[in-house]
Amino acid sequence: MTNIDELKSTGLKATLPRLKILEIFQKGTQRHMTAEDVFRVLLEERSDVGLATVYRVLTQFEQAGLLMRSNFESGKAVYELDQGQHHDHFVCTQCGKVEEFYDAEIEKRQQAIAKTKGWLVHDHAMALYGECALCVAKQAVCERSEQC
Repeated sequence: MTNIDELKSTGLKATLPRLKILEIFQKGTQRHMTAEDVFRVLLEERSDVGLATVYRVLTQFEQAGLLMRSNFESGKAVYELDQGQHHDHFVCTQCGKVEEFYDAEIEKRQQAIAKTKGWLVHDHAMALYGECALCVAKQAVCERSEQC
């Protein structure tokens, strides 16, 4: 299915800004992006798409089920393609990097806890906050050299 067909199947017209933004998520190396991240990529590509349009398209894509939005402690919405598979997130409190993970044992444990409490879980989101490996390594170098 082409991007044009994908947009049409959700009831959205295949406008140039929508096609460009969808392509950024499909072909980009960064899976989790804020509106500002998307806008920055568009600027690098010399696209004439404004930030307000980016926000509007991201909201439309979320409503159409193309993107999922997460709100981490940074206060900024982070978007990713909705590929229908549940996963949880690590969020770096230093650089803002977001990394996905899935662990079947954690999922089973959550269901077991919910069952013992009498809950029926329909959905959940888990985010673990800390420092990514790159930030930990940078901090170690800084501590050794005292130049940061």
